[in-house]
Amino acid sequence: MIPPADIPGLPNNLTPIIVFLVIGLVAGWLASLVLGGGGLLRNLIVGVIGSLIGGYVLNLAGVTLPIDNVWVSSIVTATIGALLVIVVARVVAK
Repeated sequence: MIPPADIPGLPNNLTPIIVFLVIGLVAGWLASLVLGGGGLLRNLIVGVIGSLIGGYVLNLAGVTLPIDNVWVSSIVTATIGALLVIVVARVVAK
């Protein structure tokens, strides 16, 4: 399954942004289940930053996830990044 090309009723240039935010929200929520914490806004922020960090770190490490589904692969990558963001934030806060 591939991400939708457009969402009916919205301009085409908004669809990638909405998909990115939804993936970030899901990733932040999953990371909060693993490490604790929560809140809708916090999950969204951590997930969106985690999406960027996860993609960068996995690319830098040369890791390619063996997942055929684009949605699941994006969520797993973003969740890995969100977990890293939470751990680093907790270490820096101490």
